[in-house]
Amino acid sequence: MSTELRNFLELSYEELESLNLQAKEQRKKRVAPGKIQEERIKYLTDEKRIKAVTVLFSDLEGRLHMLDYDKKFLVKNWDNLTFDGSSIRGFTAQRESDLRLTIDWGAFYWAPSDFFGPGKVLVFSEVTDKGGTAYSADIRGVLKQFADDLHAKEGYTLNAANEIEGFIFKGADAEQNYHETGKFEYVNTGGYYHSLPGDPLRTFIDTSAEVQRAMGFENEKDHPEVAPSQFEINYSYGEVVAAADQIQLYKLICRQVATRMGMTASFLPKPVVGVNGNGMHTNVSISKGGKNLFWDAKGEEKLSQLGWSFVDRILTHANDICLMLNASVNAYRRLDPHFEAPNQIKASATDRGSMVRIPIGNDKSMRVEVRSVGPDANPYMVMYSVFKSGIDGQTSKIKNLRQAERYLPDNIYTALEHFRDSSWTSKMLGGDVKGRYADLKQAAADRCPRLLGTFVKAPEVQYHHDVYNQFLWNRF
Repeated sequence: MSTELRNFLELSYEELESLNLQAKEQRKKRVAPGKIQEERIKYLTDEKRIKAVTVLFSDLEGRLHMLDYDKKFLVKNWDNLTFDGSSIRGFTAQRESDLRLTIDWGAFYWAPSDFFGPGKVLVFSEVTDKGGTAYSADIRGVLKQFADDLHAKEGYTLNAANEIEGFIFKGADAEQNYHETGKFEYVNTGGYYHSLPGDPLRTFIDTSAEVQRAMGFENEKDHPEVAPSQFEINYSYGEVVAAADQIQLYKLICRQVATRMGMTASFLPKPVVGVNGNGMHTNVSISKGGKNLFWDAKGEEKLSQLGWSFVDRILTHANDICLMLNASVNAYRRLDPHFEAPNQIKASATDRGSMVRIPIGNDKSMRVEVRSVGPDANPYMVMYSVFKSGIDGQTSKIKNLRQAERYLPDNIYTALEHFRDSSWTSKMLGGDVKGRYADLKQAAADRCPRLLGTFVKAPEVQYHHDVYNQFLWNRF
């Protein structure tokens, strides 16, 4: 079809990066929301080449949803964007299905037209109920409120960065078709840090990194990982909500690039047994007035007392929040000690089998690394559970807490028991949302073999919340 009559926005990658970094800086400096809103609406009004605004939100399990609003409609109706929440897993019942999307104008992105289509921009939103109050099952909104309250009361800025691993498999629908094929096919078997220029894995990594750079990720390094066809693309630290948004965008970008190449980007924690799984190591710190509060030149491992107290609370609540960090049946295959699995409820500067690691740092980079997180977990729930537990949680009187012989669950049923029985998860999520989340995880578990065994079962993938296979989900 001819495009000669169309004049939709298509910017160079350099222009995209400049715009996205400017927006990122506004967000970082906490420019008044009203000022940013005014700027964005004026931009949308004046930029005639934009046809639609893609509004993004996430469900209770962390699956990303997108709606395209006509630009002219959105400019006039941005404060009244209603949608039917009854079709979103973990959201409302049909009798109370009306929900609203409240645009977070600071979380605004310009995306490459060759992968997202010309004439479109992206913006994240929060979910509110029909009365305009925060919707309790929208964990992004819960996290944002928690972070904003801490900044207002204590001056704290919560910072995070994630190391997100994934696999590239042959075929654009490798996950959706797994229940028929029973296998995933590698595109590369080169190994750690090794991929020849121009081969499928290297081309995928290079292309994804280019898109991320254009979207203001501020890349640091990228490389093939330990397992065949495995990758990791690292980028800079950010404020906690922005960091969680970037996880959603990272996965979206990788999936989009892979699909265009006729492949699948998979973030299942353990899609292939016998090799390393996918982790999402979550690096966190707290700053105040530009000072890193986790740094202490004289502290043990250079970590401050605040940092160690944070670690102790994470270890105390490790089993409580395990289901929030490892959200699928498949995730418990990854917690296997034979493949550097961080399944020990310990803290260490060197032992990569520990749930929490204290990396080498300085006054700018000192941080705590939570290693047990799966890349298929709801990123907002991950950030909320880690920071909420580390700041407001309890400290157990277990002897030698940081090195005690304790382990995370090796199956989702045990994790579910811990989650349901925990008073801490009730306090964090509220009884209603906690029950909804547990019921969703129970439903997925009940449709999979109770014993994991030695090979990945079809239902682990077929009914996985992060696999875009809704037709099959609805046959539950």
